Amino acid sequence: MKAAVFYGVGDLRVEGERPDPQPATGEVLIQVAACGICGTDRHIMHGEFDTVPPVIIGHELSGTVVAVGDGVTTLRAGDRVAIDPNMPCGMCRPCRRGKVHLCQHLSALGVDMDGGFAERMVAPEQQCYLLPDAVSLEEGAMAEPVACCLRGIDQAGILLGDRVAVIGGGAIGQILAQLARAAGASWLVLSDPVAERRDMALSLGADVVVDPTGDDPLAPGGALEGGADVVLEAVGSVPTTRQAVAWAAEGGTVVWFGVTPPGDLVQVEPNLIFRKELTIRGARINPFTHARALDAMASGQVKVKPLLSRRIGLDELARTLEEPAGAAVKTLVIP
Repeated sequence: MKAAVFYGVGDLRVEGERPDPQPATGEVLIQVAACGICGTDRHIMHGEFDTVPPVIIGHELSGTVVAVGDGVTTLRAGDRVAIDPNMPCGMCRPCRRGKVHLCQHLSALGVDMDGGFAERMVAPEQQCYLLPDAVSLEEGAMAEPVACCLRGIDQAGILLGDRVAVIGGGAIGQILAQLARAAGASWLVLSDPVAERRDMALSLGADVVVDPTGDDPLAPGGALEGGADVVLEAVGSVPTTRQAVAWAAEGGTVVWFGVTPPGDLVQVEPNLIFRKELTIRGARINPFTHARALDAMASGQVKVKPLLSRRIGLDELARTLEEPAGAAVKTLVIP
């Protein structure tokens, strides 16, 4: 089979004659239909994750079951599935306290073991979720990011009538904005420097969009005069994490959702947090939110099809990972 194999920092090789993986007991063999490029893949390529090469990366994926191993009882050949790549150990202290997303020994398909930038892959049965009829295979590859965004929304604690700001109009920001509206936001503002992304946010339900390179939404008469009750940071940069705190209203909640490179530091004025009584929270991966994500997608509460802005083959992957995302929202690899 053909696969993109990570061999080290900046070294991704497409190999055309790798043997097909074989499903072990409790596993299924999947014909990969689509696998999305995530910021995590770029972090891996830059050496910012503890990924041990060689490994096939790619963890936002969907496909069709083509074979099942011994002991598999809930899936059969022909089933369309989305994959939850994250596998907690079940034994460490966070796992035993019901916080499996904070597992101290977490492993993930496409990060620690072979993933979805390949024609075929194996996955444990329990990591596979049947796609609803209303969700296409390409859309199914978005189940993982939607599931992660649900965790961010849960952390935000949005109340009916809240003013919500989303910083960043990539795939994660667009999903967070839709979920924030579904959670009860009455005023929804999205910030992104790319005009095409701002236009997309408006088409998906944002009330106002701002260009952070020129607009000041906190100014008198601005879109966020007085601040936002909830600010969702979806970029993962030092300036935007700092900006998220500045945009929060008194008593507001800030969710730092975007992943900054390890070692990056953000200067935040503690007195500001004290005076405004702010809550700052993180949001890590997707603890038992995959089924909810697929239900939200099937119902139309979250529209992911408009986010699928580019499709490439495996041979284009290495070059694409080195390029800036530009106006693209979500790029799918079609093996």
